[in-house]
Amino acid sequence: MRRSRRSFLALMSVASTRAAEKRVFRDPAPPEPLIVPAMEPVPAKPNPDIKFHGKPKPLPPGAVTHDWKSFLGPTHNAISTETRLLHDWPRGGPKMVWEMRKGTSFTSPAIAGERLVYFHRTASEERVECLHPENGSRYWQFSYGTRFEDRYGYNNGPRSSPVIDEDRVFTVGAEGKLHCLKLSTGQVLWKRDLAADFKVPQDFFGTASTPLIDGGNLIVTVGAPGGPTVASFNKTNGKLVWGAGDQWGPSYSSPVPATVHGKPRVFALAGGESRPPTGGLLSIDPRDGALDFSFPWRSASYESVNASCPVIAGNQAFVSASYKAGGALLNLGPDGSHTVAWTTQEFGLHWNTAVHKDGYLYGFDGRNEPDASLACIELKTGKIMWRETPEWEETLNMGGVPRAQRLGTFRGSLLHVDGRFLCLGELGHLMWLDLTPKGYKELSRTWLFPARETWALPVLSRGLLYISQNSAGLFQREPPRLICYDFRAAK
Repeated sequence: MRRSRRSFLALMSVASTRAAEKRVFRDPAPPEPLIVPAMEPVPAKPNPDIKFHGKPKPLPPGAVTHDWKSFLGPTHNAISTETRLLHDWPRGGPKMVWEMRKGTSFTSPAIAGERLVYFHRTASEERVECLHPENGSRYWQFSYGTRFEDRYGYNNGPRSSPVIDEDRVFTVGAEGKLHCLKLSTGQVLWKRDLAADFKVPQDFFGTASTPLIDGGNLIVTVGAPGGPTVASFNKTNGKLVWGAGDQWGPSYSSPVPATVHGKPRVFALAGGESRPPTGGLLSIDPRDGALDFSFPWRSASYESVNASCPVIAGNQAFVSASYKAGGALLNLGPDGSHTVAWTTQEFGLHWNTAVHKDGYLYGFDGRNEPDASLACIELKTGKIMWRETPEWEETLNMGGVPRAQRLGTFRGSLLHVDGRFLCLGELGHLMWLDLTPKGYKELSRTWLFPARETWALPVLSRGLLYISQNSAGLFQREPPRLICYDFRAAK
């Protein structure tokens, strides 16, 4: 295994050694209270943007199900407890329940009960839509203007997924506009412009970190110059509760909660556009914003991002980044201290987040399609157990002429569910995989749709699978869609 140079590791250890600190930040622009009239919950109505294909099967007896209220799922680690799922797909893949023509975005939906919230952009507006998860009928929609333009030619839609908490839903747009809406009616409860309030310049690809609910607060990676790097807002009124960190800008990674040595913590991998490029992991006490430590971890390349979420395994934290940064495992002490267990340049995740299972990490290493591979790494030692490039031959109809083409997952997303791994490749392939420290085994595979930039994490709730097709189809030019599949096993 190629490890980072000793001098680099020493620099990381020295640079990240700092006493726990608590800094008070003033709220630069507390949101004005809004008068929200009492309103009955809005009933669902037919949705003209939906194509309905048919009802899903009933849930099989004994099926375990859950809501999916935020990015990475109910346990914030891409592990689902759902059971009795469809393992053997019919020819053509799982049955489509409904599909909705969508605008531009790189987001996943959030689901609570009979409410699904999706966030995307149509023309010059960012739109929040509340739908029924099983049939796509619409409860309400809320839109506001945006002028965001991606500097690198990717789509201009939101990157941050919605978050549901009780009767509230939170969204952060590509320009940093934060809204709190009432889930049952779509009314605006409060709002604020994070970029304007905290003087945050547009990063490479806009605002992309998904917020985190912690008790009565909403935690957001703000990345304000001079701090705060991470901010906590009162989820009821939007006022700043605390801020933490003052070194690093915003990132494309989302904060995750954890319990370390019996204490609540939030971990955020920060770092955006800066010269020189800076960023790293922050360990924060969510009760008061006290910062345990900040551990520098960022590529030396200016045009680079931190996008993979931290993975917390017991009293250890794993961070990873592409652009030749690689990964690092930290041992977390009961006093808020940390030591570096190991580093490696053989496990550098771009935008996907590793899944930890039974002492091993699984994820897609590599920055671009040609250099991507699926790997397993031992958490204890940093040893690469195996590396696989999932590839196969696909027959494509190009101009009426069938041609054999070598395709694969390239970079992909993983969920662990029902005793196996569900993998979504970035060209729209869906696979069941058996991944263990001993190796890789493909159990089943289908091509849902041929489209690039299938980067949003799949969402699973009540035996239904939701996939975001972010680009037009490669051959038939089908428009971008949000698609619901019946993933329930037969009785």
